[in-house]
Amino acid sequence: MNFEPETPKLIAVILAKNEAKHIAACIDSVQWADAVMLADSFSDDGTTDIARQKGAIIRQHEFVNFSVNRNLALDDAAALGAAWVFFIDADERATPELGAEIRRVIAKRPEVGWWVPRYNVMWGHVLKGGGWYPDAQLRLLKIGHAHYDPTREVHEIVQLDGAEATLKEHLIHYNYESLAHFRLKQNRYLEFEAKILRKQGIRAKPWTYLSMPVREFRRRYITLKGYKDGWLGLELCSLMAWYMFKTYLRLRELYRTETP
Repeated sequence: MNFEPETPKLIAVILAKNEAKHIAACIDSVQWADAVMLADSFSDDGTTDIARQKGAIIRQHEFVNFSVNRNLALDDAAALGAAWVFFIDADERATPELGAEIRRVIAKRPEVGWWVPRYNVMWGHVLKGGGWYPDAQLRLLKIGHAHYDPTREVHEIVQLDGAEATLKEHLIHYNYESLAHFRLKQNRYLEFEAKILRKQGIRAKPWTYLSMPVREFRRRYITLKGYKDGWLGLELCSLMAWYMFKTYLRLRELYRTETP
């Protein structure tokens, strides 16, 4: 893949560590970009070899957190001469229709950031509610107009200098393959979330251990219409409430283990 001088320089960027299972298909799905860059955190399962064989540019940094590493990827893309970055995760796939829409908007529209709606596939089911649809992600960013809030270590937030809009075409996210996979990732996320709450000085009140999980279940199942997904929606919304409870338990542990 070479940059096309007559069109804006667009790099598809994949943050990854040990994603040998997904990386080839992910790269194949963004061949409409001018280049693909793997922002790798020193994988040791062959991810980088596969990506290199697919023609991807490899840049490596130790993993700090998602915000820091996305900012590093933006810097690396800028050094390569990119005008735009499209972030895609290894377990996501972009359709040709999404690629065509992205090429159109960066050529003709003034916005500097674009949200992408996303289908989430969990345990073989495409979800309809519960916060997992339309699940728009701010992923198409103009270099020099966007960076990530470094205080958000997970579920990162883009700070955008300019207008934004939403694309019509979708990403496809193969989110969780099984309940065990769900638990593995949620345990990792809750650790980040608990540390964020601790840095903010938030302490749980006695009633918080009940009120926050109940609020999370109500938000996902009723407000965000998780009931549309039937029994799977009920299960997932209940699990998210449970992990909210575990997050506050972990926050309590962080306070108790601090050195006076």
